[in-house]
Amino acid sequence: MQELRQQLYQGERALFGSRELRLADCVFDNGESPLKKSRDIALTGCLFRWKYPLWYCRDVRAEDCTWFEGARAGVWYSDGVAVRRAVIQAPKNFRRCRDLTLEDVTFTNAAETLWTCRDVRLRRVTAKGDYFAMNCQGMEIDGLTLDGNYGFDGARDLTVRNSTLLTKDAFWNTENVTVYDSFLSGEYLGWNAKDLTLVNCTIESLQGLCYAENLTLKNCKLINTTYAFEYSSVDAAVTSRIDSVLNPGSGVLRAPEIGELILEADRIDPAKTEIDCPAVRRRPERPEW
Repeated sequence: MQELRQQLYQGERALFGSRELRLADCVFDNGESPLKKSRDIALTGCLFRWKYPLWYCRDVRAEDCTWFEGARAGVWYSDGVAVRRAVIQAPKNFRRCRDLTLEDVTFTNAAETLWTCRDVRLRRVTAKGDYFAMNCQGMEIDGLTLDGNYGFDGARDLTVRNSTLLTKDAFWNTENVTVYDSFLSGEYLGWNAKDLTLVNCTIESLQGLCYAENLTLKNCKLINTTYAFEYSSVDAAVTSRIDSVLNPGSGVLRAPEIGELILEADRIDPAKTEIDCPAVRRRPERPEW
């Protein structure tokens, strides 16, 4: 494998179509697509300052690298990519990639990042930006800190562990998602989700967990959560007070206390949902919007 150190690359397609390269402490500046269509590339301590550095690539390993703000749309249409210990300032990174590993990565602007990727592994990733991981399939996530709205819209086959998600409208339109031991805060959580399971989680949401099919909660806390479960089919074991529940569609709901239980018989059939709760404080006929 050829090794190149401390080189400055400029101009469009500087190393286009490279094979079996080891690049250390190199800088890619002022030129689009420097490594486009490359294969078997190892990058250590490299700096990307310009657009589209890794498109249509295969088998890329990047460690201790930095994508600056100008390196927008950095890794697209690439397979077999592993990025470890990176800071990525540029938005719109990682699109339509497959077999992708990100470990100890910080995205300071993760807007529209990780779209339509498959077979993805995230470990100790921090991301700030809206529309993170839209339409991804097959993700294994452990230790994600996400600050940004509309996370995981349309995603399928996800497992999330030990994470903190501050994201309005998270997990909309998803299918087959399981979240373990995590904190989720944001309005309208999980709408239109199918087979969404939350285990040992703490959840805060306004009108969260509504319009969902086969929604499961196991040993979860719902804090400051109002108008939950509207039109959802649910099997929920909640260990905390739920501030209000509105028109669940069907299933079983277990909780030690419900502040307000609103069941509008002209909109749903109350008999389809079993409410196992020793303390229901109020049963208003209509919600107080």
